[in-house]
Amino acid sequence: MSPHSLASRIEARTPAHRDRALDGLRALALLAVPTGHWLLGGFRLDGGGALHNASPLSAFGALAPFSWVLQMLGVFFLVGGYASVLSYRRRKSTTGAWLRGRMARLGRPVLGVTAVWAVLIPVLHTLGVPGDTLQTGSTLVIQPLWFVGVYAVVTALTPYCIRLAKRLGGWAAAPLLGAVAVVDLLRYGPLGDSMPSWLSMLNIVPGWLFAYQLGVSWAEGRIGKRGARLLLVGGGVLFAALLLFFHYPASMVGVPGEARTNSHPPSLLVLALGAAQSGAAILLRDRIGRLLRRPLMWAPVVVVNLSAMTILCWHQTAMLAAAVPASFAGAVPGLTTGPDTLGWILARVAWMPVFAGLLVLIARYARRFEAPWEAGTRAANARRAMAGVLAAGFAAFALGLA
Repeated sequence: MSPHSLASRIEARTPAHRDRALDGLRALALLAVPTGHWLLGGFRLDGGGALHNASPLSAFGALAPFSWVLQMLGVFFLVGGYASVLSYRRRKSTTGAWLRGRMARLGRPVLGVTAVWAVLIPVLHTLGVPGDTLQTGSTLVIQPLWFVGVYAVVTALTPYCIRLAKRLGGWAAAPLLGAVAVVDLLRYGPLGDSMPSWLSMLNIVPGWLFAYQLGVSWAEGRIGKRGARLLLVGGGVLFAALLLFFHYPASMVGVPGEARTNSHPPSLLVLALGAAQSGAAILLRDRIGRLLRRPLMWAPVVVVNLSAMTILCWHQTAMLAAAVPASFAGAVPGLTTGPDTLGWILARVAWMPVFAGLLVLIARYARRFEAPWEAGTRAANARRAMAGVLAAGFAAFALGLA
């Protein structure tokens, strides 16, 4: 089937009321995740042939602005909040039933990828893959899955977010910004040395709930063009001030060897970027919607959205599918060589289509984990229980607990 024919079929099946701009923004934020991980993450091969995580940002600090563009989780949470309100309004049963359905959609792909890796680890070890490589790979696979847990928590808070939006309008997210600012002041201010290390964890929920709450307020009609401009300008000014005057790390992703990180857990800089991105997204919504009226532009957006959780859960596996075999060949530019030369950057860019092709190949089989589970037969229940045990075993290995 030609691209034009496929695009025409997708166009014909798209409901007239579909908000294409939201899907377009979600697809853009989704594709930024593997792009960022593939470009800003690398490996270093040790003397024993094992792979260890490394980052080009350690050697090329000037690449940090790329992380500002590729860190689009703020947009993802914004669109997630908006979409959750629409879904919540359409629920046909209780809030509990609605929430269980949302959790199942998030949980099935996570259970699938972790169960598969639990089987892969002993197989790869038998084939001679070093234990350090397996630990590195497991860490990379589980790394993006924190997002699913956080997203599940904020989704569960949707009814409360709606109430806040109705009461406070576009300012409903302001207390979340304030909470993160207070925690940052405590951990980075004059008393920072006396603060407990767990204090930063207090930023996890309010930090990522911020953009989600903006999306809820947007869906409730409480953020318009004026509010979007305020978010864009205010977020941009705060972002610049934190970088220039308060010396926040410039990278939006963690850099090996650096004492501070912006994203794990989120710092105030992440919220500033999220505010600016959210304002821009709201202002560009109509233009994006008009652009996606073209079938050839709309078709890839649909494909990406239908494979959202597969992309999120399996993109690191796609990179590892190239890097682990290459590690047996020694130094392969862009794969197993240290990310500290311009040549590495050029080679890694050349590897990007390979990673994408491997992800497409993996997705052909992995997408089945997004499908609803079978009805509660004894065999289906046994398979789910086995998958749960395997997933727990993989998590314990990846987190260094086993």
